[in-house]
Amino acid sequence: MQASELELPLERDVFSRTLIRELAGTLQDVVGLDDASGYISVVGVAVGEQIDHQYRNALSVDRLTRAQVTDVLIDLKRRIQGDFFVIEETEDRIVLGNRACPFGELVRDRPSLCMMTSNVFGHIAAQNLGYAAVDLERTIAEGHPDCRMTVYLRASDDLPLTARAYHGR
Repeated sequence: MQASELELPLERDVFSRTLIRELAGTLQDVVGLDDASGYISVVGVAVGEQIDHQYRNALSVDRLTRAQVTDVLIDLKRRIQGDFFVIEETEDRIVLGNRACPFGELVRDRPSLCMMTSNVFGHIAAQNLGYAAVDLERTIAEGHPDCRMTVYLRASDDLPLTARAYHGR
């Protein structure tokens, strides 16, 4: 039998997610979780900028409305095989749930990868609405069966200490 005839779960998506998982794991092991999260945050801001630009161009707007921000956050995760949904929405915050991580099971024990979601969501919300703080309350990466996060849209002294603030242009 030749290698090309083998049934292997190996294709570009699995390879890419495995590569990202191992990079995150190496960072977490070498520099620690906090610094690894910081490095991944830098990447998340760059990716958030690109995604925000793509959506604004596709919608032909200079700035997303409040409703469009929520729609974009849900849609972008759907496009990359996440399963995000709105739990609660008020003028001050958007509470989101998620039943499927875009990294799949490969996100387990790699909480630094959650900085991608925090930074992409935070960047998009802040760039369009002026301010955001993202609190990752529960994540699949930490072993939970689902994720829960809150995107706060107004600065406040009452925000959880675990919320990461993002400021718009």
